[in-house]
Amino acid sequence: MLIQDKMRKPMLEAKYLNVENTDRYRPIMRLFYLQYEKLKYWMYQEEVYEELKENPEFSDYTMEQCQQDLTALKEWGNLLTIQDTRKVTSIEEFKSRKFRYQLSEISVEIERMVLRIENLFIEGSSLEPSLLERIRAALEKTEKIAGEEAGKVHGWWDGLTTDFVRLNQNYQDYMRELNSVRAEEMMKTREFLLFKDRLIEYLRSFVQSLQMHVPVIEERLKKTDVAAVERILAKETEYELSIPRLETVNEKLLSENIRGRWKSILEWFSGSGGRESEAGKVFDTTNDIIRKITRYATRISEMSNQGANRREEYRKLSELFYGCRDIHEAHRLSAMVFGMEKPLHLKGEFRRETDSINSGIYEENPHVVTLRPRVRSYREKARRSAVIDHTEEKEALKVETIRRQEEERKLWKTYIKDGRLVFDSLPVIEPAVRDVFLLWLSKALENKSHRAKTEDGQMYHIEDIQVKQYCMLQCTDGNLWMPAYTLIFE
Repeated sequence: MLIQDKMRKPMLEAKYLNVENTDRYRPIMRLFYLQYEKLKYWMYQEEVYEELKENPEFSDYTMEQCQQDLTALKEWGNLLTIQDTRKVTSIEEFKSRKFRYQLSEISVEIERMVLRIENLFIEGSSLEPSLLERIRAALEKTEKIAGEEAGKVHGWWDGLTTDFVRLNQNYQDYMRELNSVRAEEMMKTREFLLFKDRLIEYLRSFVQSLQMHVPVIEERLKKTDVAAVERILAKETEYELSIPRLETVNEKLLSENIRGRWKSILEWFSGSGGRESEAGKVFDTTNDIIRKITRYATRISEMSNQGANRREEYRKLSELFYGCRDIHEAHRLSAMVFGMEKPLHLKGEFRRETDSINSGIYEENPHVVTLRPRVRSYREKARRSAVIDHTEEKEALKVETIRRQEEERKLWKTYIKDGRLVFDSLPVIEPAVRDVFLLWLSKALENKSHRAKTEDGQMYHIEDIQVKQYCMLQCTDGNLWMPAYTLIFE
């Protein structure tokens, strides 16, 4: 988005809509706008004052207040003034500065916008399938209209763009109403069922119109001669520039505006850059609205049916239960009436007393499941029990541990010859022995002095930390290629 300087400046012309004396400024601006619609462009201060005094709200209004209000609106750019010198007969009258006031062009557009906002919920919006047909008919004349004069090209272009703008704006406004909070609340009421069918039929007719005209328009736009379109856009730009205006028109901005409108029409019906066209989104959105309306209507109907009086149904059901021959037939009837609609399945490791498939649930003992509260403060009660003496078990475990450690120590010492553990001379060893030797080596390497202590307190150190020779440590589960270290036991 290109941010221009105009976009960053405050719009003083709209200041009168929300200031301290808005209750006086807005009636004055509305009076000027109504006179503007009647082609009366200039008004005197006295005329404004007399019009306002006719309303009870301005019974205390004074001429000085009227002068102040008109001056404020003039400073904000809402009113343009010119000094009336036609009936001046003296210098004093000329000095009194009797002005005539006129609405500025920006103020006219602001008042039009305010009027549309005030009538937003009165006029409403609608879907007009006829606009698609008119756009289709206009596009079929593209090559023909390209050879006409600029005046006819302007009429064709104005009709095409006006229909396109109306189609787009009316659809957006109508969909906004259907997706509003007020519409959501209304769809949840029973009164909505009265005109639900009319609304769905109205939306479906619009969808059918989209299905009928959009593919034809899209195909027509693809076959349109690019040179003919360029001639039309050039003639439209030429016609707009030929209209005499008091202000200078930027030819570049005017041409970009006209080309931008044509590009919008292309993207609306055909899409661009591999993206989905706006017409496709309109089709999907309208179908989503229809589905939502149907879903709400179904939900309302279900809620209405749930509240119906079922006294006769319950009476008939009681008679059926009363007519059962025994409890087993009553169980089957109960399963049919109550148990099959919303069955509850319990999963777990349940232990059955029999594996027979013919055994019923009423013939087996119940399975008790203890439920615990799902709260943080819940704690199970501790069961009190006597202290059990485990002295004998502990003593036996201690003796066994000492015996095992002594056997492992004897095994390790068989590999240490003359207080030296040479990795290069070791035979094939078990993984447990290898893990112990590597643990000793890593403890010594991690120490700065390269000294360490075994589990039973034996001190040792690495003979040559800078050893450059390598050896193959053979084990029953594989071989390890490592430096040929030697541990010296003190």
